[in-house]
Amino acid sequence: MLNLLKTLCDLNGVASFEDEVRTYLQREAGPYVDQMRVDALGNLILFKRGKQSAPNRLMLTAHMDEAGLIVHSITEEGYLKFVPVGPLDSKVVIGKRVSVGWNHIPGIVGLKAYHLVSEEEEKRVPKLSEMYIDIGARKKEEAEALVSRGDYIAFGGKAEEFSSGLLKAKALDSRVGCAVLLKLLEEDLPIDCTFAFTVQEGVGLRGAFGAAFSVAPEIAVVVEGTSASDFPGAAQRKNPVRLGHGPVLAVMDQGTIYDRSLFEMIRDIAVENNIPWQLKYAAGNQNDASSLQRTKAGVQVAAIGAPVRYLKAPSGLVSAADFDRTYLLTKKTVEAVAAL
Repeated sequence: MLNLLKTLCDLNGVASFEDEVRTYLQREAGPYVDQMRVDALGNLILFKRGKQSAPNRLMLTAHMDEAGLIVHSITEEGYLKFVPVGPLDSKVVIGKRVSVGWNHIPGIVGLKAYHLVSEEEEKRVPKLSEMYIDIGARKKEEAEALVSRGDYIAFGGKAEEFSSGLLKAKALDSRVGCAVLLKLLEEDLPIDCTFAFTVQEGVGLRGAFGAAFSVAPEIAVVVEGTSASDFPGAAQRKNPVRLGHGPVLAVMDQGTIYDRSLFEMIRDIAVENNIPWQLKYAAGNQNDASSLQRTKAGVQVAAIGAPVRYLKAPSGLVSAADFDRTYLLTKKTVEAVAAL
């Protein structure tokens, strides 16, 4: 399972450029599904028959996109200027390795050297507009031979295992869910299920709305990485979400009040199967559930999240144990829905 997650995280899939991830999922999922389609937005929608026939009962979703950048312009000196694709903290990108465009041109995010900054500049956080990407070009024409305006920019670095059973990688907030759903597709399911791998979650939950509108499920379960708060300065808060303490269930966030009966059912499943779980009761960032819930006549929604430290940064950390438990809890949830 961990090797699958590593492979998915190493793929590039900035919002609206999810092609690499989608192609991989199509290839790997193909032998296990009964129907496969890609909709107009780029969502990958798969249908797998189970022991019970209920084609519109349950949809499982995970988003494919990751935080990234896009080339805005190219300077006369051959440097790339960029803008973020979705929300991004400027403090986390300085000096990071990146991959530009479909040809994976290597680059690095640059900024004026520290010993050249003024006293006033030293006191403030640099803006993204002040940064640039250096791909080694000596002039504009050299850069234009390698990249174009509008090319995506993904953060670089390979997934690798840390001590204490942790995995360091980019794109964990999305690829945790993709890995769980892909692994679940290999199983014999107790009920018909639709699997939706959605696009553009990080730029407005756009893909999920279209996917849910066409499928029109009764129940939708979002599987993803969710923000951990067990780092210095945050761990003192009451009941922080911690790595290694199990998957996270939410009652509400900024976009969704989750279906109470589904929340209680999944919570009880965790307790009955001795799966450690955590409650995220603060109103955190919204996810695809917000769009899913408000589709057509409405959809019952729940979310299962693996805690990720440094969410939506160039590198994050996840616990292998939490990842395995998230998979198990999702599998048991499908079984419970089949029994409803």
